[in-house]
Amino acid sequence: MEMFGVHNPAIGLATVGLGGAASVRYNFSAATLYEEAIRRGEAELTAQGALRAITGQHTGRSPRDKFVVRDINTDGEIWWDNNKPISPEHFAVLRDDMLAHAAGKELFVQDLVGGAEEGHALPTRVVTEFAWHSLFIRNLLIRPDTAALSSFLPKLTIIDLPSFKADPARHGCRSETVIACDLTNGLVLIGGTSYAGEMKKSVFTVLNYLLPVKGVMPMHCSANVGPDGDAAVFFGLSGTGKTTLSADPARTLIGDDEHGWSENGIFNFEGGCYAKTIRLSAEAEPEIYATTQRFGTVLENVVLNESREPDFDDGSLTENTRCAYPMYFIPNASETGRAGHPKTIIMLTADAFGVMPPIARLTPDQAMYHFLSGYTAKVAGTEKGVVEPEATFSTCFGAPFMPRHPAEYGNLLKELIGRHGVQCWLVNTGWTGGAYGTGKRMPIKATRALLAAALSGELGQVEFRADTNFGFAVPVSVDGVDGSILDPRSTWTDKAAYDAQAEKLVSMFIANFAKFENHVDGGVRDAAPGVKVAAE
Repeated sequence: MEMFGVHNPAIGLATVGLGGAASVRYNFSAATLYEEAIRRGEAELTAQGALRAITGQHTGRSPRDKFVVRDINTDGEIWWDNNKPISPEHFAVLRDDMLAHAAGKELFVQDLVGGAEEGHALPTRVVTEFAWHSLFIRNLLIRPDTAALSSFLPKLTIIDLPSFKADPARHGCRSETVIACDLTNGLVLIGGTSYAGEMKKSVFTVLNYLLPVKGVMPMHCSANVGPDGDAAVFFGLSGTGKTTLSADPARTLIGDDEHGWSENGIFNFEGGCYAKTIRLSAEAEPEIYATTQRFGTVLENVVLNESREPDFDDGSLTENTRCAYPMYFIPNASETGRAGHPKTIIMLTADAFGVMPPIARLTPDQAMYHFLSGYTAKVAGTEKGVVEPEATFSTCFGAPFMPRHPAEYGNLLKELIGRHGVQCWLVNTGWTGGAYGTGKRMPIKATRALLAAALSGELGQVEFRADTNFGFAVPVSVDGVDGSILDPRSTWTDKAAYDAQAEKLVSMFIANFAKFENHVDGGVRDAAPGVKVAAE
């Protein structure tokens, strides 16, 4: 087996049964991976020097095709209501068939790390069939230095072979696509999909399994830190503004998607960013836009014109167009990926029902309630069949990646919030003056002003009122912000229509939370919303 590039001679791929590969290219640089990806017809160069790849049938994750091995170690640890099991026997057959499929192929290997804090890091070996996948994961995870590579010992191995097609009857899966995680032995198998995000989220899933038992809180969030060391965490589902609002030129970016919170503070799981690019503009998001105009960035499913210029307004391949780049491409990114304990937690939602205020202060019990709820809303037209606002509840703001029961994460977060005196806020970046289709999107200028006041501590000093529906504290007035948007009901022309919409949303929250009621204490249960008709 021919070896290329920098590699660890002591730990070969024969240890996972890939000794039959024709060649293995270890830890290739970006330039070499560019050459390989283009030579093999996997990707093409854009006019500005980024590498563009198209993923084909799968333009996003395949959550219904993700499985966790159910064995003696995981049986009582995994939240099986949310995670599909695969037997050790089926996994073994799948592993052997994938290894046989890899025989004679050119493979690419990156030895990387998930987690910027020593002691809680996950050394990860990623084996890919595609050169561009190797560049993608090299951008997204943390690169060890040369000295660390010489003694690299992976605790997790990911084998990613898009050309492999699973057999549901033989492998115990659902379709030709499979993402199978053996948490006991540290092995993830990915087949039948070219979507690179499956690798990134597999690392996150494994960390979400390993860290809570160490008292470390894994979080699907972005994070930044101010000049005085005042760190902030931003929870939020896709489309709520997690990446956009954490990219603040006045603050240092820790990371845009996945973090841990340990006894020492917060730390990034990653060494790069995976930002959405649909309708990306230099005016609205200059720092992210700039990364798409340079060598080293991977563009995923972005349409190019005849001059190979990216057209970020073209969603004909998918609305889920992405760019993957190293963290240091952002000018104010942290060099360490670490910060102290957060002073502020922001929970983002995009409420398309037009009911929630633009910002609200949460007690620790309310914070846990909304963390376990993980609410946002889809709007009409974003998915086939969605014709009016549709509530989405993704517990812990990342249910697809949570192997343990949500209460484990929620209780740990509540304990950390109390121990470190963290101020929590719920920020609505959705609609005001009516639901989607009638109202308008919350002004980004107002959101940024409210966020800045919350982070500085200034917002904590203003007058508050108790929200009629959700009970949390809402500021009555804030300097520089139109006071009318702070009271959502007042922005609706038809107050009865607002009341009906609020009642509908509250009932959705209550129905969704029923499955958590036996796993939380009375204070969290009492944080549930309840409709009280407002006076005219």
